[in-house]
Amino acid sequence: MARAKYRIDLTLKERKQLEKITNQHKAEQSMVRRAKIILMADEGIKHLAIATALGISQENVISTWLKRWLERADWPIAERLKDEPRSGAPDKFTPEQLCQIIALACEEPAAYGRPITHWSHRELAEEVIKQGIVESISVSHVGKLLKKTDIQPHRTRYWLNAKADERKDERITDICEAYRKASKVENEVFISVDELTGAQALERIAPDLPMSPGKPQAREFEYKRHGTQTLIAGINVATGKVQGICGDTRTEEDFVGFIEHMIDSNPGHEVYHFVSDQLNTHKSESLVRFVADYCEIDKELGIKGKEGVLKSMDTREEFLAETGKGIVFHYTPKHASWMNQIEIWFGMLTKKVIKRGNFLSKEDLKNKILAFVDYFNETMAKPYKWTYQGKVLTA
Repeated sequence: MARAKYRIDLTLKERKQLEKITNQHKAEQSMVRRAKIILMADEGIKHLAIATALGISQENVISTWLKRWLERADWPIAERLKDEPRSGAPDKFTPEQLCQIIALACEEPAAYGRPITHWSHRELAEEVIKQGIVESISVSHVGKLLKKTDIQPHRTRYWLNAKADERKDERITDICEAYRKASKVENEVFISVDELTGAQALERIAPDLPMSPGKPQAREFEYKRHGTQTLIAGINVATGKVQGICGDTRTEEDFVGFIEHMIDSNPGHEVYHFVSDQLNTHKSESLVRFVADYCEIDKELGIKGKEGVLKSMDTREEFLAETGKGIVFHYTPKHASWMNQIEIWFGMLTKKVIKRGNFLSKEDLKNKILAFVDYFNETMAKPYKWTYQGKVLTA
């Protein structure tokens, strides 16, 4: 019997890696087919049988890949299955011209008298010719150049030019210490508070279609708007239980009312600690006056905008964060509200209730939110394991 021209003898490691490629759902089909060619050849299957089994019309394809497999014996497995690099036609533009085209794509169209916010391929091609960079260039060629260099004039993303919080480290240390003490200090309670605003009461105009094998639940695209609700909520850091008030607004009076509600519904503590972000309603005149009254602080508070404790946001924060009284606020650094544990719970509420919810009215939305609060407290509530201590987060 004639010996096969390209004899394949796979090691156990090679076979396992090739089988892994054939089982990957997201692998390129060409890579999967080539891996199967090698595996079948290793089993002694003839070229014609391999071609028939894999639906390959030409047997020389089998020989080509067996030959490359053997020639690339020192290459990584995945590289041994890849195509040879294609030479293609040389680019008709010089490197200098290509650099000028890409540089132009990165500039504002307005600088060239075009009252638009970003380049289209057609407009960029026109401007390249107008500027004398090249004599001619097609719209499709411009698109290929941008794709090759990963320049995307049609896309945008948001970024935040955040001003540094001079007290960032101090605030982080304070909050981490509060979370650490929450379950250890007697007669004191630590509550993380914030508002979830703009929860929309959307009613789908047709019922959902139930899921079936291979098909997810189908939702009607169109909906009716019934308004929004704001949830002001707090999570007990030591127990993980949540309390909340749902309504139409989130004024400073609403926030003060919520703080009063939290104290009344959690009686018997000597000190109430509240972790909050730096929203202006969380440092309001109304809140300062409530805290001073509750703590029986008998001193002149001054005048908002002019003097005393009430003078500014900074002076009001200093008073509210001062220890040694019955209510103490702990403020997250600017642009770091993720340190507020209630934000984690808001994400859960949004995912489980609001995002896919169907609400007949604002009252219906309100009732379902508050029902989830009760459900959460009964079935899921537990304290978060807070490990962050102000150090650089690493992957």
